[in-house]
Amino acid sequence: MSEREPVVYKGIRALLAPGYKLIMRPKIIGKENIPKNTRAVLAGNHKKPTDILILSASTRRCLHYLAKIELFKGPIGKVFKSAGIIPVDRSKKNPDALKAAKDYLNKEGVITIFPEGTTNKTDAVLLPFKIGAVKMARDTNSPIIPFTIKGEHKLFGKRPELHFYPPYYVGDEDLAVENEKFRDYIYQKLAN
Repeated sequence: MSEREPVVYKGIRALLAPGYKLIMRPKIIGKENIPKNTRAVLAGNHKKPTDILILSASTRRCLHYLAKIELFKGPIGKVFKSAGIIPVDRSKKNPDALKAAKDYLNKEGVITIFPEGTTNKTDAVLLPFKIGAVKMARDTNSPIIPFTIKGEHKLFGKRPELHFYPPYYVGDEDLAVENEKFRDYIYQKLAN
């Protein structure tokens, strides 16, 4: 059974994606790696809050993001929920968020997650990864489509570049070990 794209997400993407592409001129590589109608977990680095713009502009698929619960306060929170965005309380384990994400995957949807758990405002290439991406991928037998975002989201900055890589499958080792393997994979892609 395939998932239905939330009308709110579709409307927001229709409004924002063309303008983002026109103004920022992002370079998007490997978008053919995103499955056309089957489940996948998109996971990669997170440098700016605007990373969601380049990701949403890169595909016609509905991307169900996991986002910090603080963004769901007030009227904008209702818009986020209507758009299929899943709230995550970063201060504790989130079985409800994990279940919601797995439900989308089991309906052949696409979950987008930044395993660092926050925007990386440090000089480090990557922050430590939270385990959610590898856990939900393994639990639902979904491929991870790794991505890296480089460059700037500024009018006169270095043109942003989004690169999607071939499907990555989580192995059978302990999840903490698999999580580190996946982080190393993203690290190597960013370092090149």
